[in-house]
Amino acid sequence: MFQPKKKRPRIRKTMSGLIALTLLSSLVLPSVAGAEPMDPSQVKFADVSVQAGQSVHVPVTLKQPDYSAVTAYNMQIDYDSSVLEIVRITPIYVGGNFPSIVENNESNFHYKIDNEAGWVRIIWADLTAGEHPVPVEQQLFDIEVKAKNNAAPGTKKLTVNREDSEHWSFTNVDYENYTDLSGGTITITAANSGGDNSGSTPTPNPGNSSGGGGNVSPTTPVVTPVPSTPAVTKGVDIYVNGQKQEQSATATTSTVNNQVTTTVHVDNEKVINQIGSGLKTLLLPITGTGKGAVVGELNGKLLKTMEGSNAEVVIQTDSGTYTLPANQIQVDQVLNQFGSTVPLEDITIQIAIAPSATSKQTAIQAAADKLENTTVIAAPIDFEVKAIWNGQQVNVDRFNSYVERSITLPEGVDGSKITTGVVLQPDGSLLHVPTKVIKGNVQDSAIINSLTNSTYALIYHPATFSDVSSHWSRDDVQDLASRLIVQGTGENVFAPDRSITRAEFTAVLLRGLGLHAPRSAESASFTDVKTGSWYEDEVETAVSYGLISGYTDESFRPNSEISRAEALTIVSRAMKLVGLAQADASETTSLLSTYSDSAKVQAWAAEPVASAIKQELVQGADGKLMSDADISRAQSAAIVKRLLAKAGLI
Repeated sequence: MFQPKKKRPRIRKTMSGLIALTLLSSLVLPSVAGAEPMDPSQVKFADVSVQAGQSVHVPVTLKQPDYSAVTAYNMQIDYDSSVLEIVRITPIYVGGNFPSIVENNESNFHYKIDNEAGWVRIIWADLTAGEHPVPVEQQLFDIEVKAKNNAAPGTKKLTVNREDSEHWSFTNVDYENYTDLSGGTITITAANSGGDNSGSTPTPNPGNSSGGGGNVSPTTPVVTPVPSTPAVTKGVDIYVNGQKQEQSATATTSTVNNQVTTTVHVDNEKVINQIGSGLKTLLLPITGTGKGAVVGELNGKLLKTMEGSNAEVVIQTDSGTYTLPANQIQVDQVLNQFGSTVPLEDITIQIAIAPSATSKQTAIQAAADKLENTTVIAAPIDFEVKAIWNGQQVNVDRFNSYVERSITLPEGVDGSKITTGVVLQPDGSLLHVPTKVIKGNVQDSAIINSLTNSTYALIYHPATFSDVSSHWSRDDVQDLASRLIVQGTGENVFAPDRSITRAEFTAVLLRGLGLHAPRSAESASFTDVKTGSWYEDEVETAVSYGLISGYTDESFRPNSEISRAEALTIVSRAMKLVGLAQADASETTSLLSTYSDSAKVQAWAAEPVASAIKQELVQGADGKLMSDADISRAQSAAIVKRLLAKAGLI
């Protein structure tokens, strides 16, 4: 007999795992042959409608007699795979505290989709020996079904062979439960008909993607909450290279977890046919949603076409704008995550702008409260990109170049009262991301550039230091301090003329660039970078972005003062990252020749120093470069600020 307190078996998410769960449920929940309830339970598949090329949610509910208590079920749902495909299955009732659809974890809800054969198998069992049966009336799960682009108008049916116990069985604590079935009709309408499609619902409010190493994260199962209000779909206009494309997309709006979400489904084939090879900008302007979430939805085929044209997709909402070059999604890498044989048109790419969850807002406010003289301006916003196929999800959370997004300030909020944008770190701290404020006729905007996706907030953090009030570096130092890039050495003191160490300079540059985590899993192997030191993470991050390489003896010398030539060598590598042109060999000679001490610039530093001169990051003093002299804290701040300003990041 199964004992609830014993460790449950770990079951893999494969068909063999589904069968194993079925067998387990029969052991846990024995049935009494021949016993039947007086009244059957009722399972209902919702009847819905959907446009060709779009998706729709089908809630599956169970209604039981008061004396019934379903503790396991197993069903195989069949459908016409030439017309329909299952996007995902979302569990609604799992019972108790069991996790659902979590990789490498014990789960009592499993499913498997076969879109080629046209079936999906769902199995659930109460693994607590009847302590958490399905309530009398309960939604069991949600099916997201997509009508293929070539689907003709008409009706299709989700069916179950209820004569086969492997395809349909419901178990009560005391008996095999007789369960009736109704519904499941899917009415398909022509694409872009413009009519109401009240059954269609969007993929709801996306969460934060803080990202790990690499451009895309490993595939994870998709869990989609079910909308709590009926969805409304209407045709919308989009713009290709500034030209209106009427009725080339539909917008579906519904409420999920008290969050209004509008999903824009682009007519991918129509746009591809219209643009040929000349597409540069695809604009999806979605206004009138207020503080609601907006999700732009395209497929991999369209994104791949845009990638070949060096085009960008722009999502424009009331709360902000996301400008994403198609080549930064790197569709081929996404495809490899799902399997190279997956058709690109079957991969859905979602680009989302959404207000952050209350928990994140609270955490950001708490972090701001720990900083002196800091105010959070406007509510934080999540920016996210993810790819979905066949119930799996890949987060696209790291990019090879800076990607621009903007946050629109509420009316009446003065943009001059923003000093920077910030991201919330796992340790609860706030860190700078490159931000500049654009004045508007009615509302100002904060433009944020980042190499990652995340949750962004805007703060006002004015900073002053008594010992730079009459120093040449005052504006640069106090601007970077207000951006959380540089810090003082004591109360209201900056020590501008003090030299700076190699580790300190690296940290300041990384903060300025908004690089807060390594780009990849590559680790630094310097002999003198101690585990647990304050600069360990900074060194590892700088190595991963190719900003530092250390010395030939495999040391980094973090606590040694850094010379101007060494600092400019690191800066020249950062210039590549921000897209600033460097000096070539012929320019190097002419740029250095104007300084009287150019002969003292060592060969390894010649091009980096010349590149800094070319971009006006350094000017020298009294006609000298003084490349071997230690660089000061004030000079470091000035060079980093000039780098960010020259690149248009601040």
